[in-house]
Amino acid sequence: MTRDIPENLTRLHSAEQLLRQKACSMIAADPRLQLHLSVTEAAMDLADSLRTFSTNDEDLKVAQILGMRTFNAFGASIKLTLSGYHQNSALILRDVMETVFLLDLFASDRPLIERWRFADKKARMKDFSPVKVREALDARDGFTSKKRFEMYELFSELAGHPNMKSAWMMRRQKDGDAVIGPFIEATALEAVVSEMGRLAVQVGEKLDQFFPANWDQGLPSRLAFAQLKQTWIMTFYARAASS
Repeated sequence: MTRDIPENLTRLHSAEQLLRQKACSMIAADPRLQLHLSVTEAAMDLADSLRTFSTNDEDLKVAQILGMRTFNAFGASIKLTLSGYHQNSALILRDVMETVFLLDLFASDRPLIERWRFADKKARMKDFSPVKVREALDARDGFTSKKRFEMYELFSELAGHPNMKSAWMMRRQKDGDAVIGPFIEATALEAVVSEMGRLAVQVGEKLDQFFPANWDQGLPSRLAFAQLKQTWIMTFYARAASS
């Protein structure tokens, strides 16, 4: 006999739906949050567009699959943060960060894709673990500040690993008590959505590099992302530079 979903879980879902309405109202009143979500949607559309390109190139298929992974991750992260699960949403964004770092490495060194495809676990951990990928990107770009590590570490401490700092994302107020269950609070919502937008810009940039140059079908998605990316940069980086 099939049992109904437990009543408490049904009530929890109803509460999540109410919180989503509250979050959507907050986003509707804030053009910055709208822009972060718009560029995220554009990056997701880019991943979906690249997915439809028919190819026998196994290396390109890797880029397509990684793009699909970011699509699913963004979708899940949006659903979670709009339902009040900000910490869990941020945990999924850490997965996006790892994936876009890998895409970045592959975009600049295509032969690495084949090595990654055929690597066993030992070789994968030796050459393509998250720390090795970050180190390779920093060496390529001549970065010594380890900003990639700092961002990864931040996501890990706040969302990825149980520790005292991870309790920060379970509080409605900075100095308040941790709460159980979902909640909507402006600072937490803005923090997650803004990081989502920042990662979406990176994802879109890297996926765009894998589009075949002569594939006209992909142009609408590429142009839409490029326009939103430019607006996003001018909104957040130009303002920061002038302040």
